[in-house]
Amino acid sequence: MTRPGGVWRNWGRSESVRPQRVEFPRTIAAVQRAVRAAAAQHLPVKAVGAGHSFTGIAVAPGVLLELRDLSGLVKVDADRGRVTLLAGTRLHQVPGLLAPYGLAMENLGDIDRQSISGAISTGTHGTGARFGGIAAQVVGATLVTASGELLRVDEDENPELVPAVALGLGALGILVEVTLQCVPAFVLHAVERPEALDDVLAALDDRVAAADHFEFYWFPHTDRAMTKTNTRLPESAPRHPLPAVGKWVDDTLVGSGLHQIACTTGKLVPALVPPINRLSAKVWGDREFTDASARVFATYRSVRFREMEYALPAAQVRPAFDALRALVDERGWRIGFPVEVRFAAADDRWLSTAHGRASGYIAVHRYWREDPTEYFEAVEEIMLRFDGRPHWGKMHTLGADTLRERYPRFEDFTGLRDRLDPERIFRNPYLDRVLGG
Repeated sequence: MTRPGGVWRNWGRSESVRPQRVEFPRTIAAVQRAVRAAAAQHLPVKAVGAGHSFTGIAVAPGVLLELRDLSGLVKVDADRGRVTLLAGTRLHQVPGLLAPYGLAMENLGDIDRQSISGAISTGTHGTGARFGGIAAQVVGATLVTASGELLRVDEDENPELVPAVALGLGALGILVEVTLQCVPAFVLHAVERPEALDDVLAALDDRVAAADHFEFYWFPHTDRAMTKTNTRLPESAPRHPLPAVGKWVDDTLVGSGLHQIACTTGKLVPALVPPINRLSAKVWGDREFTDASARVFATYRSVRFREMEYALPAAQVRPAFDALRALVDERGWRIGFPVEVRFAAADDRWLSTAHGRASGYIAVHRYWREDPTEYFEAVEEIMLRFDGRPHWGKMHTLGADTLRERYPRFEDFTGLRDRLDPERIFRNPYLDRVLGG
């Protein structure tokens, strides 16, 4: 988000920059003109969506392209269930655009404020061992290359590049259109409840395999897990959505208002964090409802935080989580935000954190007014021991030398970057670190 005075800040307030120029293109042609002008002036150019990445992946020291006006539905192939969207379209807008055609996105994450281009470019994912991340739903895309030309990738044109462009980190060009493979609209039966953490961990593999979508949260300093199990049902299935008042109490009053108070209190008086977490584990969750898929997948977040998330081989999730629990106890930290554990299917996207392997994700958070460095770096050491790959849009310390060893197609990706952007017009400090200069 660009503030008065020309300073851009991300949602988590972990990154900021004062671009030399900010543009708001409304058309693909306007994006092409902006890229050509930036290249002529030897200025780097970056597109930003909603700024929900915690890393500097969208930081634009030169020309910043705000794509919020490049939004909407381009075309629908109803017979094949495919839709093409302009790159700045926000995820929360997509259900309404798809509804007239009886379609839905196959899977979503738990936040829907991102743009479709930002979500796929950073590897945003949801949960469900049989379902990939959002980039795995991409079957075509159009991007503006460093020369200002359009490059289309789909099954007919440059099909071999779809796995690279679908999750391109913003390094290959400016995405302007994205084509998704959708599914028939469906509803989700959601069961959210607190359970004994040891019981959840003991049956973790079975719980993940049996459910369409399973995840859990653990509040440090407690022995409870907040589990979420979603079962996919046909669109015609009876719906029993949360009552408006109950939803407001759970998501706004408790999930946002009281959590904000808890975070503020925990920062001022760290000794209160354990009892606050124990209380939170009692009052959050414990509900059952059925509603349209997008209304169940996404939740409202108003409390700002910083996040680090690592993808692990699915079999390594339990030992890595056990090591994380032990670490928190050993260090005597007071951690107010829950640890989140999710799962995803393997996919073929070159830089996907789930490339070539069924994956589990462990995410750690800290309130945005607290320094996460010590906690995150210690957790990162654990995740690396268990063959972890960091989420591209969430905080981590890795560079190209380490990442190259963790992605079989890393050299293929950087070679494509050399071909499409030899002058590095789309570079920024983050991309220099994770991909090399």
